[in-house]
Amino acid sequence: MSRAFAEISFTPSVRALQEQNGSAHGYAKFLNPDADRGDRVGPLEAEFISGSDGFYQASVTETGWPYVQFRGGPVGFLKVLDDQTLAYADFRGNRQYLSVGNLSDDNRISLILMDYPNQRRLKVWGRAKLVNATDDPQLVQRLQDPSYRGHPERAVVITIEALDWNCPQHIPQRMTIKELEPQLEPIRAELSRLKAENETLRLALEKSDTSTRL
Repeated sequence: MSRAFAEISFTPSVRALQEQNGSAHGYAKFLNPDADRGDRVGPLEAEFISGSDGFYQASVTETGWPYVQFRGGPVGFLKVLDDQTLAYADFRGNRQYLSVGNLSDDNRISLILMDYPNQRRLKVWGRAKLVNATDDPQLVQRLQDPSYRGHPERAVVITIEALDWNCPQHIPQRMTIKELEPQLEPIRAELSRLKAENETLRLALEKSDTSTRL
């Protein structure tokens, strides 16, 4: 756990519950000034982010409600610009502009990146800046995958305030069809072999029955 995460998340009400339930002493070390700050992207985080094809994103409405949505795209669409900056191209969608509206009023943002096959997750807290495509077309072009169909309206640039690798406990293990392919291919090959073998045996049996009747 990072100190930046603890400073953001361990509010007075949270600390009070930790005291009440006996966990405050164990978590106090993460608030120590000597604890690792945890607000920079390292090699492990960069590799994880670059291999992701989606994340859950939370923003806050003007009336104080949390709003969470899933953002998906080609692998690596969330870019690491430097060790404290992430960005992605925001494509035209249903034109509700919920996240855009929220971030225009309150730039606080939180991401959760999931790796279900390996039961890992990375949490990110930051401040988002919305950059219209017409204001910085070079940035948007840098973020856009030319093979991905979609019209980018803006870039979302996130200055990181905290990172945290969350506990893997209770993360279900799930795999996409693409991730299952290495396991499915041998099964398909074996099924094809068995079908061919079965067909050979069937033809041999038919031939034997014909010979017996003659």
